[in-house]
Amino acid sequence: MAPPRAQAPPRAPPRDPRFIVSLQLGPYRLPGRVLLAPMAGVTDRPFRILCRRFGAALTPAEMLTADQRLWTTAKSQRRMDHAGEPEPRVVQLVGSEPGELAAAARVNVDLGAQVIDINMGCPAKKVCNRDAGSALLSDEALVQRILEAVVRAVPVPVTLKIRTGVHPERRNAAAIASLAQSCGIAALTIHGRTRADHFRGTAEYDTMRAARAGLKIALIANGDIDSAQRARTVLDFTGAQAVMIGRAAQGAPWIFRDVNAYLAQGTCPAPLLRAQQTQIILQHLESLYAFYGEYTGLRMARKHLAWYCRQHIQIESLRAQLMAAEDSASQFAVARRGFEEWERLEAA
Repeated sequence: MAPPRAQAPPRAPPRDPRFIVSLQLGPYRLPGRVLLAPMAGVTDRPFRILCRRFGAALTPAEMLTADQRLWTTAKSQRRMDHAGEPEPRVVQLVGSEPGELAAAARVNVDLGAQVIDINMGCPAKKVCNRDAGSALLSDEALVQRILEAVVRAVPVPVTLKIRTGVHPERRNAAAIASLAQSCGIAALTIHGRTRADHFRGTAEYDTMRAARAGLKIALIANGDIDSAQRARTVLDFTGAQAVMIGRAAQGAPWIFRDVNAYLAQGTCPAPLLRAQQTQIILQHLESLYAFYGEYTGLRMARKHLAWYCRQHIQIESLRAQLMAAEDSASQFAVARRGFEEWERLEAA
């Protein structure tokens, strides 16, 4: 039996247009300076659409291999599904061969991609072992060939995401930034860790600030931006035009609403009521079940539910019940019952 429909989540309140500072990306003027970071296994179409509702100015899809022989898998097919997604639609490609990346970019533009993002930031071993992702930062000549090939191949903006370097003793983001600009890259995102750091330690922003000097293209700062105040501090320190939020959006897609308001007006809006958050969560579950189907939808929902529970200590005990549910209908029922009880605690 299909789970009952949840109400639509509340939209972020409209912002005073006098305070909106937008980011230009090719022909697209983005409605803000807070972007969602692409995260494999997280930023699927349902989550991207949800984050856009709360003010994410751009929501790149999960990285897609440039090897077209692998596009027949269900995972790749879902990653290439942008039906109903707000514009501009961003496809992020990962690979190491210039011609292969250029060909993949052309195909995705033909399928509706309006921005192509090149991944040179992923530190995962399975990606770096193929000399892709952040492994490319050690070969600046190859970086140049890739960027030139992809920019020549497509008529849409091409962006690049990198890390600060290969390891702390070789932070070459400034050199890559200059190279990217000369190759025609439209915007550059820098994550404040090196390949060797993975996600350990804390992000640093000095390298971003150094890379910003002399850049005319937009710089987007990424790494450990977990609050509106942090976003403001990072923008001021680095001189970046925008910030990109990743892990802080897991279980809290409304963070974009808060950051946008703070950047525009200097204050955060009142927190969402628990009743509002419950409706967001239930609708998110419905969208996951519809997008993935029963088997995969149930499993994808588990990770998002775990993040929603993590945000609030009062409902951490609900997590075990949600993980144990064996079908979507029972998972949805447990979620609705648990979160509605959480609502009542706020009203008591």
